[in-house]
Amino acid sequence: MRLLFVTDARSPISQNWIRHFIERGDEVYIASTFEWDVTGIPPEQTVFTPVAFSAAKKRTSAPSSASSRTLNLRTKIRQWLGPVTIPASARKLRNFIKAVQPDIIHAMRVPYEGMLTASALQGLAPCPSFLVSIWGNDFTLHAPSTPLMKYYTRKTMGLVDGLHSDVERDIRLAREWGLGEEKPTLVAPGNGGIRGDVFYPPKDLVKSPVIINPRGVRPYVRNDSFFKAIPLVLAKRPDAKFQCTGMQNESQALSWVRELNIESAVELLPSFPHEKMGEVFRGAQIVVSPSIHDGTPNTLIEAMACGCFPVAGDLESIREWITHGQNGLLFDSNSPQSIADAILLGLEREDLRTDAAGLNRNIISTRAEFEMNMKRVEEFYELVTR
Repeated sequence: MRLLFVTDARSPISQNWIRHFIERGDEVYIASTFEWDVTGIPPEQTVFTPVAFSAAKKRTSAPSSASSRTLNLRTKIRQWLGPVTIPASARKLRNFIKAVQPDIIHAMRVPYEGMLTASALQGLAPCPSFLVSIWGNDFTLHAPSTPLMKYYTRKTMGLVDGLHSDVERDIRLAREWGLGEEKPTLVAPGNGGIRGDVFYPPKDLVKSPVIINPRGVRPYVRNDSFFKAIPLVLAKRPDAKFQCTGMQNESQALSWVRELNIESAVELLPSFPHEKMGEVFRGAQIVVSPSIHDGTPNTLIEAMACGCFPVAGDLESIREWITHGQNGLLFDSNSPQSIADAILLGLEREDLRTDAAGLNRNIISTRAEFEMNMKRVEEFYELVTR
């Protein structure tokens, strides 16, 4: 096939998909909304289509690398003003589409790649098949945020030929936002799935009480509640150690650590390359995901594949993966006490952790194995183009 991905090409999630189809032998083109270092793609097969002020970010920036305050402000500005930038960028994308003439255009989230693609395709003939992936907060955080975000979300859902989501919840929400009942859908992990050669359990159970928060700095993750929960855990388990990836030198995280006097128990780590995260997860007993908007957090299921016991915010989407008290625990992400109670119970119950590790191995192998899921994606592409 001739495939055009409209995406943030810096993202490891996007790179997973792009690499798979290049290796399969498809002709792959990329329209990236952020600048990135091109590897393995001829320059004539790529174009930079900035939207919602993405051109203002430095070329070397990684997704979610700014401070928490900056991210919150940036999100609000982009929600209000970002859609205004779509028409100009859509003209550039439309010209690229005309030159490439792809069989499928796959926009890898609704804001702003799906919105950009929908605008570029409007009135274009002949029109390639248009597929959109949903990220966990597209409908719950972004779509209802401003009048223009509502308008462009509905426009996108009205034009797509197929929809990929990582949870069933977002298929239901997509119908509410205008996706036709006749349009095909696919539910599969957003990153394509778990690579078993990277994410696998340790040979022996981890004995040290290490808790990892791999969510980094995001406006929809309640890291403030998480850090406030740490002293509550230490009061009962002073031997507990906390690792926070993607937070090294993050000013707000450093401030919380100092104010809460938890320097000896907390390690703020850098963002690791994707292929290194398996090793990081295998050194922890518990993984924590304190989000208030989510689909399937890739780091959560990756950690589950590595034997970590998951404790996560009680969201409809998370309940599709975790049954409270069986293969993990759910908490109120707004409540430090609720987070602390879940962590403490996970630390205290080795039997629960052991049982959950077995259950989660089966869940990952059945629902989240990479090659199996990408085969389903290939079949879905064929279905969408019929």
